[in-house]
Amino acid sequence: MRESLRALPSMNSLLSDPRVEALVDSYSRRAVVELIRYHLDDVRGAVANGGHLPTTDELIAGVSERARGRWRRWPSPVINATGVILHTNLGRAPLSDDALLAVTAAAEGYSDLELDLDSGRRGSRQSGIARLLSELTGAGGALVVNNNASALLLGLAAVATGKEVIVSRGEAVEIGGGFRVPDVMRQSGAELVEVGTTNRTYARDYEAAITERTGAILSVHASNFRVMGFTHSPEIEELVTLGAEHDVPVLHDLGSGCLLDTAQLGLAPEPTPQRSVRAGVGLGFFSGDKLLGGPQAGIIVGEARLIDAVSRHPLARAVRADKLSMAGLAATLLHYVKGEAVEKVPIWRMIARSGDELSATARRWRQDLGPRAAVVPGLSTIGGGSLPGETLPTWLVSLDAGGVEGGAEALARRMRKTDRPVVGRIERERVFLDPRTVLPGEEETLLGVVRQAAAPLVPSPKPG
Repeated sequence: MRESLRALPSMNSLLSDPRVEALVDSYSRRAVVELIRYHLDDVRGAVANGGHLPTTDELIAGVSERARGRWRRWPSPVINATGVILHTNLGRAPLSDDALLAVTAAAEGYSDLELDLDSGRRGSRQSGIARLLSELTGAGGALVVNNNASALLLGLAAVATGKEVIVSRGEAVEIGGGFRVPDVMRQSGAELVEVGTTNRTYARDYEAAITERTGAILSVHASNFRVMGFTHSPEIEELVTLGAEHDVPVLHDLGSGCLLDTAQLGLAPEPTPQRSVRAGVGLGFFSGDKLLGGPQAGIIVGEARLIDAVSRHPLARAVRADKLSMAGLAATLLHYVKGEAVEKVPIWRMIARSGDELSATARRWRQDLGPRAAVVPGLSTIGGGSLPGETLPTWLVSLDAGGVEGGAEALARRMRKTDRPVVGRIERERVFLDPRTVLPGEEETLLGVVRQAAAPLVPSPKPG
């Protein structure tokens, strides 16, 4: 074994190899030396346990692979061919071209983020975006923070610390990532009072729970699950009327923050901030990176006096949104102001894509990928904790993985382990690609990745 280990190349010999020199040029000598040491230690351990003694080429390949894995750009762009439009694992909503330009402009230089250009004095980072949100929703005021969980936490802390907050038992839920409404209430200093049952809660249940200690009524939209059958919950208008009778503000967690009428696009109706504001809620909370189609953000709209209280709370600074998120969100909101969201916001373009367009794309892919590819009907989903159970008909390209060792899992892994990963979905030992979620300009790259990953299956396309 010692003789075998002595056969390993020295650090100096590895560093003099042109391939390693290229790594040093790309990163730094110190970093590459440290990486080689780690790799050699692992190799020695493997050899000591009876493992294979690698050649110099294999050693350098291993070091290069480690370098790519450790120092690659992150997060890396991927092509989403899953058909899940708001894919949380893939970063949810892609931004529009205008939003990307706005983010770049805010990042590459200085901006008037907190400067009043008229007076030359310090301004508020909230003022410009609050005007857009008020214009779109009719709210008396608005505030943007870093995500919807912190928006709800901040709102509860500002309005109901040390007080009781009434919630339907069916809405005291966990909505992803361990985010639970009862936990948020405890952190805010509010005390949870559950009413009704899991499946049926009435306005009278809320009314019976109101006391002198009641700080708010909270309604939570079931944005990532659906209870069906023998169910009832009061409309937001009923709760606002009840709250007004008892001088108790109503808070509404809308979840996805949809500003469009989803029914016009063949989907189930989704509660909108506009409706909540018209109903008279004290505060409404929703996300920026779900059905709004912008960057991650938590948006609070509502009565001016309550927004003012929220903005003055010490937590507001701790959870404020940064300039890049504000820039991207403002550009996204402008699409709605201009009435062009369906054409310009990527998630709405995906939702609105026609069956004929999807079918034509899928057939084009099948022709390029050869006889092991087939076009089959399927379903796309909204995802991202939005419109639970809602699907859109689509056309899928189905790849037979029979010629790849390891089957569909191996084929999907090979598609992901490339310079531009392609993520599909696996069902019935086949890999499926949904064109609905593939962005403009990504098709050629996707086909090249699939051809390379499925080389035993797919012949190279004929010239011309």
